Amino acid sequence: MNQVIETILDHRSIRKFKDIPLTEDQISTIIEASQQASTSSYMMAYSIIGVTEQHKKEALADVSGQNYVKDNGHLLVFCADFHRVTIKASDEEYEDMLPNLENSEHFLVSAIDAALAAQNAALAAESMGLGICYIGSLRNNIEKVDQVLSLPKHVIPLFGLVIGTPDHQPDRKPRLPKEAVYFENEYKSYEEPLETFNSTIAAYYLNRGSNNRADSWTDQMLRRFTHPMRMDVTEFVQRKGFNKR
Repeated sequence: MNQVIETILDHRSIRKFKDIPLTEDQISTIIEASQQASTSSYMMAYSIIGVTEQHKKEALADVSGQNYVKDNGHLLVFCADFHRVTIKASDEEYEDMLPNLENSEHFLVSAIDAALAAQNAALAAESMGLGICYIGSLRNNIEKVDQVLSLPKHVIPLFGLVIGTPDHQPDRKPRLPKEAVYFENEYKSYEEPLETFNSTIAAYYLNRGSNNRADSWTDQMLRRFTHPMRMDVTEFVQRKGFNKR
């Protein structure tokens, strides 16, 4: 097994960081690694905002509800971005572009491009001995994040990525068994491996170093999907010119 695979397989989310800011060289390397991610049709339909002003980090931490959004080595916010493709368009050309800018296909493209870039950033950071945690909870108030970051039309914040020197070493969280996520040639039934995983994750929750609880993966997902959440995101996304048709 090579070092890259070892780094990938050793991933865990870090939520407590030492008070050590990333150096400019570290930030530059991480961003360069992000930019080398695959991108659909060379669109590079994302932007990355490094948040360094403490009052903005605190505002985003308030949205997220997580202290480590402000207490870290560096905070990145990954955005879907089709603003830059419109910059050189005339008014007539812009109108011609709208069916593509506003369709679901290009909403997916921009989100996928951003996610690929972010995962390159995460892997680069972890390979440097740093820790990371993705911050989807910035969408708790996506309108506020949009305002804090002054995002133009056709740019929406998708998620954050906190990076820094780890100040704890959490247990590695189990993942679904391969039989529940990888199928050959067609979608297959996987109830038995899912039940096995429920037992695995239940033991993990009971025995991990902190925040112990009795739970299973399927119960956790049932709770999540039976309670509507972030229902404002659809309207916001469409107002910003995405996923309207």
